[in-house]
Amino acid sequence: MKKAIAIELQDLVGFAKRNYTEIVVIASSTLFILLHYYHKLGNSWASSFVYFAVFPVLTIIILLRKNPLHLGLGLGDWRLWLKYVCVVLLFALPILYIGSHLHPMKRYYTAQHLSLLNYSLQISVYMLGFEFLFRGFMLFGLKEKFKEGAILVQMVPFTLLHIRKPEVETFGCIFTGILFGYIAYRGNSFWPVYIIHVVVNIANAYFINFL
Repeated sequence: MKKAIAIELQDLVGFAKRNYTEIVVIASSTLFILLHYYHKLGNSWASSFVYFAVFPVLTIIILLRKNPLHLGLGLGDWRLWLKYVCVVLLFALPILYIGSHLHPMKRYYTAQHLSLLNYSLQISVYMLGFEFLFRGFMLFGLKEKFKEGAILVQMVPFTLLHIRKPEVETFGCIFTGILFGYIAYRGNSFWPVYIIHVVVNIANAYFINFL
């Protein structure tokens, strides 16, 4: 009996050693999402920046002992991803304009006395954390083990975090989560999807509240 338990413990330790990086990335990402949900730090944008950017960077440095620039924070192949940014926005903005006329979108995103400048600054900070968690920390943290499969892994929690938003947007996150993950993966950086996501959010707020 003792021998069997010892063997199981050895197997458990072996599992943890073989999958150390993946355990740290997935477990800590889940923890950060839960902390943001249950223990929000003041404003949503500030909380996102701390839990989804600062904490993952510290995790990379302290627990993974890697350079954050190698996990999506670097510019990567900017000549390649800049093309993706232009093409995606070219198609996304007209779709957003059409979608802004849908009742569920108007009901959810209409804001009283919206300051577009303040909103733009806040969403820019918010997305630094939000995008880095998925298209930086998770994507590149899991890339070595799962290769392109990391694109699919990060899409799942990204989509689930949109559950309380309009149905059409949440279902669309399955596609956009994969697309954003692919762009970041190919460009070796989270910056292109950060730019896309910020522009999309500002454009959506403008279409709904000012047009």
